Amino acid sequence: MNKELKILGVVAAFTLILYWGVEPFAHSQMHKHVEGHNLVYDGTADIEEASKDKKEAKKKFWSEVKEIAKLKGDPVAGEATYAMCAGCHNENATNMGGVTPPSLEHAGTIYDKNFLIALIKDPAMATNVDHKYPNGTMTHPMGSISSMVSAPQDIANVVAYLKAKKAGEVTPKEAFIEACSRCHANRYGKLTQLGEIPKTKSNIKTGQDIERMKYDQKVAQEQNALADYLGKLPPDLSIIYRARSEHFLETFIENPQSQLPGTAMPRTGLNHEGMEKVMEYLEETGDPSAPARALAGPWVLGFFFIFTILAYLWKQSQWRDLH
Repeated sequence: MNKELKILGVVAAFTLILYWGVEPFAHSQMHKHVEGHNLVYDGTADIEEASKDKKEAKKKFWSEVKEIAKLKGDPVAGEATYAMCAGCHNENATNMGGVTPPSLEHAGTIYDKNFLIALIKDPAMATNVDHKYPNGTMTHPMGSISSMVSAPQDIANVVAYLKAKKAGEVTPKEAFIEACSRCHANRYGKLTQLGEIPKTKSNIKTGQDIERMKYDQKVAQEQNALADYLGKLPPDLSIIYRARSEHFLETFIENPQSQLPGTAMPRTGLNHEGMEKVMEYLEETGDPSAPARALAGPWVLGFFFIFTILAYLWKQSQWRDLH
């Protein structure tokens, strides 16, 4: 018995050395570690990463955002101004310049206040993709908003309206649809860039589903427009939760440039609640069997514990007369 325990100890020691010594080292060499900023959107990351010719412009921009954030917004006045936003951000929105404007029904719940201010002030700068628009933010699909709503008090009013009226309880699925699904499909969640896949029926005589074909054609057109705008079609996020670590996803969503410099993916500006909801949905669609595994875990451990005791007793019984 003592000999067997020694062998087990040697195997366990070598296993721990290999895992805790080699694996983390290899991972650190292959994947850079990026620290997040705790979903605080004050321009710190943008300024740190900016080239010398852009640092001052970014400092000035985020300084102005900070000053607007100090203003007391009027939700009532903001509602009137928001009418200009509703023309694009609605359920019947169509592709504009490569991407379809998302719904803002829960914008006050899932997005950070400073980010919303920055987004209205300068969409390209706020989303940290200004490198794609060297000729100015007006070429951004949302660029016109910076001239339509430019006064600091007007911006503060609109954000106050969003926080007061476009808020409330949001489900993980709703958060994902509003923040991510205009670019990213999720086939396990039955979502495309146009929303939920509609339920259709095949023709009994021909076996053809004409309505589904029409829908698929619209999705293909939307995806082509996205690919032209972003340079490539954004990936399906069905199993991204299992393919990447939670830390990677959170830091990437917070600031895509930190993990992939030069990417066309914009910052989404999610706050803590928004991030939590989106991650919950990604986990739900990417690993739907997780709850069942969690329930089965104690039973499996219990089985192995009892099996180990029985195996030991059997071994003792078989070897009793040989020692």
